[in-house]
Amino acid sequence: MKKNILANKRVLVTGADGFMGSHLTEKLIQTGAIVSVYVRGNSRSNTSTPTLKNIYDLRPKLEEIIAGDIGSQDSIELIKNNKSEYIFHLAADAYVPNSFDHPREVTNTNVDGTLNVLHAIMDMNIQQAVFTSSSEIYGTHQRAIHEEDPMYPSSPYAASKASADRFCYAYWSTYNLPISIIRPFNTYGPRHTYDVIPKFIDLALKGEPLTIYGDGSQTRDFTYVDDTVRGFMIMGSNPKAIGQAVNFGSGQDYSISEIALMIKELCNSESKIIHTGKRTSEVGKLLCDFKKANELFSWEPNITILEGLKRNIDYVQKC
Repeated sequence: MKKNILANKRVLVTGADGFMGSHLTEKLIQTGAIVSVYVRGNSRSNTSTPTLKNIYDLRPKLEEIIAGDIGSQDSIELIKNNKSEYIFHLAADAYVPNSFDHPREVTNTNVDGTLNVLHAIMDMNIQQAVFTSSSEIYGTHQRAIHEEDPMYPSSPYAASKASADRFCYAYWSTYNLPISIIRPFNTYGPRHTYDVIPKFIDLALKGEPLTIYGDGSQTRDFTYVDDTVRGFMIMGSNPKAIGQAVNFGSGQDYSISEIALMIKELCNSESKIIHTGKRTSEVGKLLCDFKKANELFSWEPNITILEGLKRNIDYVQKC
C-alpha cells in the first residue's frame, strides 16, 4: 500500500473541534500525521483545554492545542509559531441563519480569519494548505454546478465564503502560495448538530414534528462526511490540487420533503411533518458536478443517501 504523503508531517487543522474538522483530525491521526489543532478560545492553551467537545478524547494524540480567535490578527503569530508543513483551514462561522443577525461578526471570522491564515503561511515553509469554501457561494442554479459557474451568494454567510474563496485564489496567483480550495456541498454525519438532517433525526427519534421551511421543494446535494473527508485529504496533500478550486458532492440532490420522509421511515417515527414560512435567503437548488474531482483525482462518492442516513441515525441512537 502506498504510504500517505502526510505521514510523519506536521499538520495544523483550524476549526478542528467542529463537525468536519473533528472527522478530518481523526483521519489525519490515523494516517500518521503529527497533528496540531487551532480551536476557538482567547489564548494559547494546553492539553487540558476545557472547551474541547468533539476532539476531547484525541488530546493525548495531538502535538499542540492552540486556542484563539481566528478573526484576530493575534492568530497570525500563533499559527506561524506552530511551524506546520501542511494546513487545513476549516475554522468558520458556518451556521447560515446566524449571518442574518450578525453579518459583521460572521465576516470577521470567515473573511478576516482566512486572511490571517493566508498571511501566516506567507512566512512559513508550507508545503500545501487547503482552504474550505462552500457550495453556498453559488446560490441557486437549475442544473449541476460546475466550478466555473457564476457565484450568486444569497446570504451574508455565503457572501463571506465567496469573498474568502476569492482571496485564497488571489493569494495563490499573486504570491505563489501552495493553496487549494475545497468547495464541499451539504455534508452530514455523526457529530453534526445543526442543519436539516441532524435536526430531523433528533426530532424523529423523539416523535416530535419535523418543521420544513416553505413547501419543501428546495433541494440539496447531501454528502456523507467520510466522502467529504477523503476530498479534504486529497486537496491538502496532492500537488495537483494547488491553485485549484474543486467541488465535492454526491452528484444527486433531494428535496427537503424527501429527506423528511426518508428519516421518518428509517427512524420508524410517528412524527408529523409541518410547514412554516419560507426561510430568508433560501437557495432553491444545490447540486454538485464533481467531474473535476473525478478527472483530477479519480474521486467519487461512496456512500448513498440511505446508507449515510442509516449510519447517522445509528450514531445518534447510540449516544
